[in-house]
Amino acid sequence: MVSEFDSGGPFALAAEALRKSMGAYAPLKESTWRALLSHCHGMRLAKHEFFCVAGSVPRSFGFVHSGLLRCYVSDGEGNEYNKIFFDEGKFPGAMAALLTSQPSKVAIQALEDTQMLSIDFEGFRGLLRQREDLMWFHIMYLEQNWLLKKEPRELALVQEDATARYRRFLREYPELNERLPLFHVASHLGITPTQLSRIRKAERA
Repeated sequence: MVSEFDSGGPFALAAEALRKSMGAYAPLKESTWRALLSHCHGMRLAKHEFFCVAGSVPRSFGFVHSGLLRCYVSDGEGNEYNKIFFDEGKFPGAMAALLTSQPSKVAIQALEDTQMLSIDFEGFRGLLRQREDLMWFHIMYLEQNWLLKKEPRELALVQEDATARYRRFLREYPELNERLPLFHVASHLGITPTQLSRIRKAERA
């Protein structure tokens, strides 16, 4: 019987993309890769469908093969702020909630029809304790995506003006500027869609 990840399976290409993406940080042994796959399953999200609902306790994080998601928070008045976007090759997850087993304060929603892999968090953590190659992947990923990228992004929110933040967005997400609606980009930058429209016009002038 062909599994979802075997050649010809519905998520075989997604599994190949996951291994290639992980290998860019640190190579995995074949035995580690097979063990990891046992904690993965393929899933499809329709546009606007949620991978993580705010207030729920998540059990997994993901890997995007095709599509686009946003991670956002809402205030008491229903206003939304887009913290980060996850396109192809990214790993969406409510990590603070996963680490604490507490309800998530963020929601993760598909902005396009999305094909992805869901990775069981407890299974992954168990493998981290056993497999040194997977541990090295985890360390390299955290260093590059949380330590080296997160701090400059947070500083930019308080030190840069709106135009500078928009230019930074274009550098960080050059391929997403045309894929995302104006109001989603504006929410990420902490400005109104009208302000962003003016900035775009000025930048094109």
